[in-house]
Amino acid sequence: MHDDRSLVEARLKRVLDERVRPAVHPESVPLEVAVWHAPGEPVPVAEGLAARTEPIAAGARWGAPWGTGWFRVTGTVPQAWAGRTVEAILDLGFDEAMPGFQCEGLVYRPDGTPVKGLNPRNRWVRVAAPAEGGERVRLHVEAASNPVVLGHRGFRPTRLGDPETAGSEPQYTLARMDLAVFDETVWELVIDLEVLGDLMAELPVDTQRRWDLLRAVERALDAIDLQDVNGTAAAARSRLAGVLAAPAAASAHRISAVGHAHIDSAWLWPLRETVRKVARTAANMTALLDDEPDFVFAMSQAQQWAWVKEHRPQVWARVRKAVGEGRFVPAGGMWVESDTNMPGSEAMARQFVHGKRFFLDEFGIDNEEAWLPDTFGFAAGLPQIIRAAGTRYLLTQKISWSRTNAFPHHTFLWEGIDGTRIFTHFPPVDTYNCRLSGAELAHAVRNFKEKGAARRSLAPTGWGDGGGGTTREMVARAARLRDLEGSPRVAWDTPQGFFEKAEAEYPQPPVWVGELYLELHRATLTSQAGTKQGNRRSEHLLREAELWSATAAVRTGFRYPHEELDRIWKTVLLHQFHDILPGSSIAWVHREARATYDRITAELTAVIDSAQRALAGRGEVPLLFNAAPHSRRGVPAGGAATAVEDGSPASLTPRADGGHVLDNGLLRVEIDAFGLVRSVRDLVADRETIAPGCAANLLQLHADFPAMWDAWDVDEFYRNTVTDLTRAEQVSPGEDGRSVRVVRGFGSSRATQVLSLPPGEARLVIDTEVDWHETEKFLKLAFPLDVHAERYAAETQFGHLHRPTHTNTSWDAARFEACNHRFVHLEEPGWGVAIVNDSTYGHDVTRTVRSGTDRGTTTTVRVSLLRAPRFPDPETDQGVHRFRHALVPGAAIADAVREGWRINLPERRATGAGAVEPLVAVDRDSVVVTAVKLADDGSGDVVVRFHEAHGGRARATLTVGFPVRAAAATDLLERPLPEVPAPDVDGDRIAVRLRPFELVTLRLRRA
Repeated sequence: MHDDRSLVEARLKRVLDERVRPAVHPESVPLEVAVWHAPGEPVPVAEGLAARTEPIAAGARWGAPWGTGWFRVTGTVPQAWAGRTVEAILDLGFDEAMPGFQCEGLVYRPDGTPVKGLNPRNRWVRVAAPAEGGERVRLHVEAASNPVVLGHRGFRPTRLGDPETAGSEPQYTLARMDLAVFDETVWELVIDLEVLGDLMAELPVDTQRRWDLLRAVERALDAIDLQDVNGTAAAARSRLAGVLAAPAAASAHRISAVGHAHIDSAWLWPLRETVRKVARTAANMTALLDDEPDFVFAMSQAQQWAWVKEHRPQVWARVRKAVGEGRFVPAGGMWVESDTNMPGSEAMARQFVHGKRFFLDEFGIDNEEAWLPDTFGFAAGLPQIIRAAGTRYLLTQKISWSRTNAFPHHTFLWEGIDGTRIFTHFPPVDTYNCRLSGAELAHAVRNFKEKGAARRSLAPTGWGDGGGGTTREMVARAARLRDLEGSPRVAWDTPQGFFEKAEAEYPQPPVWVGELYLELHRATLTSQAGTKQGNRRSEHLLREAELWSATAAVRTGFRYPHEELDRIWKTVLLHQFHDILPGSSIAWVHREARATYDRITAELTAVIDSAQRALAGRGEVPLLFNAAPHSRRGVPAGGAATAVEDGSPASLTPRADGGHVLDNGLLRVEIDAFGLVRSVRDLVADRETIAPGCAANLLQLHADFPAMWDAWDVDEFYRNTVTDLTRAEQVSPGEDGRSVRVVRGFGSSRATQVLSLPPGEARLVIDTEVDWHETEKFLKLAFPLDVHAERYAAETQFGHLHRPTHTNTSWDAARFEACNHRFVHLEEPGWGVAIVNDSTYGHDVTRTVRSGTDRGTTTTVRVSLLRAPRFPDPETDQGVHRFRHALVPGAAIADAVREGWRINLPERRATGAGAVEPLVAVDRDSVVVTAVKLADDGSGDVVVRFHEAHGGRARATLTVGFPVRAAAATDLLERPLPEVPAPDVDGDRIAVRLRPFELVTLRLRRA
C-alpha cells in the first residue's frame, strides 16, 4: 500500500478548518448591540445594567485601556429555529491565541444574574435548548478592555501597564455578535476528528493502530458532503465509532485530569481586574459543572475565593452549591500561590494558616495538598512548613522550565532542611494549561520518569494565567480518552484523589534533598526593590505588633487588635503572590503595592506605639524596646529596659595613603581616597577580612538585557561585562564625625553611602542610598573576602541551607544567582564572616585562587541591589532607594542569625515607669522565637512559635511571664497535635528539646 499519510492528514486539517468547524453554527442572525462605556473604574453590576447605552455595530472600535464597556445585546429567535439549540456568539474582538491576556466579559441576564464568562476560547452563551420561535433574547455583557501587554511583539517596552500612561485609544474591534443554531452532531464530529487526528500524529508510523486510525478518518471524510456537512455529520461519526471504542492497553499510563484555571492574582493586570477574572472563571466553571456530570474543577488561592464571596454573591452561591457536591474543589490551602523563596518564616507559615482556615471556616474542608504550579522555585525550608500546617502533598510543574538541568523525577519525596519529607508531584505534561491534546498527552507519557515503578500523573486542565478554565471541548476530549487504544487513560479527579492513588502505587519514591531551584527567573530576587522592601518591613512590623500587643494584653488588659492584624496579614500575604513580590507585574501593580505598604507601615506603627505606651506606663525612665529574639545592650529579647552602653564610639582618623580609618576597638576599617574598603581587621582574632589586593564596598554595574523575560531573568552572560564604580565625587567624614560619607555619580545615577562602626559591636554598617536612573543595568555591591570555603550558608525559612561556592557540576553552575533572607555566612574552621541586610534577597558567591606566593582563596559575595528592566514596567526601580548592609567579621553562624535579626528589628525608644519583662524568654540563643501572639480564636491563649536556628540539636528552657494552666504543642493553625506529648510545665518554666531546624508551636492556656 502506498504511504499517503501526509495527504490524509492535510485533508483532515483543511476539512476541519474550512468546512466542519464553521458548520457547528450553521445558521445565524445578527443581534442588536448597544454599549455604555463606564468612566474610570468598574461600577457595581446594578449601575452597569441600568446605564443608558448607545448603538454599536460589529466592526466598531471600543474599549480604552483598562476600561469597561457594558454591552446590551437583544434579538429574537427565528420561527424556523423552533425546537433547535440556539446560542449567542459574542465576540468582543478576541484573538484565539490569547485567552486571559486581552478583553474578557461576564454575561448577565437582565435581572443581574450572572450566566458565564466570555474569553477568546469561550465565546458562546446557551440561549435555549430547545428554543421557541419568536422567543426574545436580552443579555448584558460587562466587558473589560484589558490591553494586550504581552502580545505578538514579545517583551517590548509598553506604556499600557498603567492607566496613568496607557492613553485612551480604543483597543478592540467588535466582531461577531449573533444568534446562531448550535449543531451538536457536528460539534461532536469535530471532537472525534480532533482526538483521533491528534492521537494518530503521535503514534509510531510502524504500528497497526496508527494506520487503523488513518483509514477510519479517511472513511469519515469520505462520508462528509462538503456542501451539506450538517446533513452528513452523523454518517461520518458512525465511521469513527469502531476506532473510538477500542480500549486502551492494560499497561496504559493513567492521567488524572483536574479542571483548572491558573489565575495570577496580579501580573499583566491589576488586583482589581483579578477580582473580575475570578468571577468570570467561577461563573464559567459552575455552568460547565451543571452541563457535564463527570467534570471536576479545582481552584486554589483562598484570597480569590474570598473575592468571589465579597464581590459576586450570586456566583458565590453557585460555587458553594458545587463545593457541597464535591465537584468544585478548594485546592492548595494557601492564601495565594505565593513566591516561596523570599517570604519570611512567619509569612510563609501564615500563607497556610489563612488559606486553610478560610476553607475550613467556609466549607469544613482541610486541604492536604499545596498547589503551586507556577511558583519560581521552592525554598528548602518549605517542607517543614507544609507538614506543620497539616498538609501532606505538593504539586508544581514550574521546575520543568529550568534551562540547564532536567529534573530527574516526576513523583518523589522532597526533603527539607530539618529532614521533613513531602510527597511531591511534577506533572510530566509540563503545563498547567493542559488542553488534553494528543501532543500534550503523548509528551506526558514519554516524559514520565517513573516508568516501571509508577504509571500515574496529573494534568491541570484548562486555560490559565489570566483565567478562563476548562472548556466543553476539553471535557468532550476527556470522555473519548477515558479508555482509548493508543492513548493514556484520562479520568477527572480531585487533587487529593490523585495524590492518594499516586502515593498508594509508589510507596518508596526517590528522595530529593534541599531546595528546588528554578534555573530561570533568577532576577525576580531583585526586580522592583520597593516592593521587596515593603514586604520585608511589613513582616517585621507584624512581628512587633503581635509581640507588643500580646504582652500588653496579658499585662495590662490592652485590647488585642485581632481584626486589624488579620486584615493586614492577609494584605501582606496577597502581595507575596508570585508575580507581585518577585517584581514581574505591570507598573500599576507595583505603584499600588508601594502605596499599600506605606499604609501598612503607618497602621502597624500606630499599633506598636499604643501597645508600648500601655506597657511602659507613665514615667521618665528611658527605655529601649527590643523586639528581636536575642538580648541586646542589656535589654532582654521581647522586653524593655534602660540600655547599657557596650563601648565607646568609634574613632575616625586620616589614612596614610589617603582616606580614613574607623576603629572601635573590635574592628579597624581602612577606607581609601575613593571610598573603597581596603581593610577590615578583626582586632580580637588578629585577622584580615578583605582579600589581599582587593576592595570591598565595591559597587559594580553590569549590562543586563536577557534573552527574554526582562523583569524575570538575568542570564549568565551578564557577567561578561562589568564596570567597577571606583570614581568618587566625595569621600569625607560623616555628619557625626565618626563615620565616612562616600558620594559617587555614574551614568544618570548617584550613590551616597555612609560607613560606620557602632560602639562595642564588631560590624561595619553600610547605608546606601541610590538615586537610580539607569536602563537595562544591574547594580551589585561586592565583598571579596579572604576566606577559603567550599560552601556558604544562606538564611531561609526557619533555618538556613548550604550552597557550594564552586561550580563542579552543571547544577552548581546554574545557581549563579540565589536567594537569602537576612544573612549570608561563610567560614573556615574557627572564623567566619557574615553579610546581613535589611531588604535585599539576590546575591552571588564566587571563588578564585590568588596567584603568586600567597595562593590563598578569595571568596566574593556580591549583593544584588537594583535592576532596570523595561518590561513589563518600563520604569522599573527608577528613583531613590535606601539599603542597609553590615559586614560582620569573626562571625559564627550564631552571630549571623543574631545580626540578621538586629538589622531588621532596630530598637524603639520610649520613656515610662520602668522595665518591661518579656512575656516569653528562652535561655538558648540557638532557639529563636519567631512569633508571640494571642491565639486566633480569641480565647486569650498565648501562642509561641520557635525553631532551632543554628543547625544543631538544642535543649532550652522557656520562661513564661504569666501563670500557665496548660501547654500543648500545636500545628500552625493552633490545633493541638494529639500525637505529640504535652510539654511539662514546671511553674513558669517549660523544657524543650529540638532537632536541627525543628519548628515548634506551643499554645499556652493562661491560668
